[in-house]
Amino acid sequence: MDPILLTGFVAFVGFALFIDLFWLRRKGSHVVPPREALTFTAIWVASAIVFGIIVFFDKGAQTATEFFTGYLIEYSLSIDNVFVFTMVFVALKTPKRLQQKALIFGIIMSLVMRFGMILVGAALVERFEVVLYGFGIFLLFTGIQMLRSGGHMMGDGEPGAIRFARRFVHVSTDYDSDQFRVRHGSKLKWTPLFLAIVVIGIIDLIFAVDSIPAIFGITKDPFVVFTSNAFAILGLRSLYFLLADAKDRFHYLSSGLAIVLIFIGAKMAIPIVHALIPAVDVHIDPTVSLGVVVLILGGSIVFSLLRPVTSTKRKR
Repeated sequence: MDPILLTGFVAFVGFALFIDLFWLRRKGSHVVPPREALTFTAIWVASAIVFGIIVFFDKGAQTATEFFTGYLIEYSLSIDNVFVFTMVFVALKTPKRLQQKALIFGIIMSLVMRFGMILVGAALVERFEVVLYGFGIFLLFTGIQMLRSGGHMMGDGEPGAIRFARRFVHVSTDYDSDQFRVRHGSKLKWTPLFLAIVVIGIIDLIFAVDSIPAIFGITKDPFVVFTSNAFAILGLRSLYFLLADAKDRFHYLSSGLAIVLIFIGAKMAIPIVHALIPAVDVHIDPTVSLGVVVLILGGSIVFSLLRPVTSTKRKR
């Protein structure tokens, strides 16, 4: 792993988080307008593209293709996160002016947890290659389940992650402060804002169980796995404010993501078929994988726009 590239990436992540926190401190708790969300979304996407170009010149075309494929998968899966976060904020009655703060600190929490998961996953894959086949079978079943259920969308009522978090985080009843802890009489209590951050972290951890095995299906390089994850997560806050109210507009995207997971799972499970039937020896080039992912996700978005959800279906 190139130490200069690694140092530059760590510096960029630190700078990006500083910008987010500085922006929050300068602007204060406020409702993010669409123009601001679009600007930051464009910045994070452009940053990922620039980084991918740097990887191309430093590590070659194959590694750059793996990065772009992984980033596209992670970023697309994060769109599903956005819609679930919307339901969390509704369930917790989080004021719009505080949602940005919850997302920023939730993203920091997610980066730390995903880094730990990727290190563990990379160590397992390197020592026990059979783990990779297990990831493939897991993704196959996950994709099929997503396809049958319509994705990660939650039903009515309080999400399970909130009920789980409430067991360990005792909170005050009102959003009477943008702090994490407040004093009520002689007692210190966590605020609902802190609970929202914890729930966002739990939900991202649940989603990572799908997304991290998916990217290991593209590359075994932990640097590529983490950088593609990090760029997707860094853009999550602005993406939320851009797409939070657009889940009906991209109603086929969850199905597209499910098909992508099935494709990657099948790709990872091919060696099992080869072991059973030696004549079957298929290798899918990273460029082909990128093309398939772009085609599936792009097609699901276009199909969603061509066949919008009618008002009657929304009510159901």
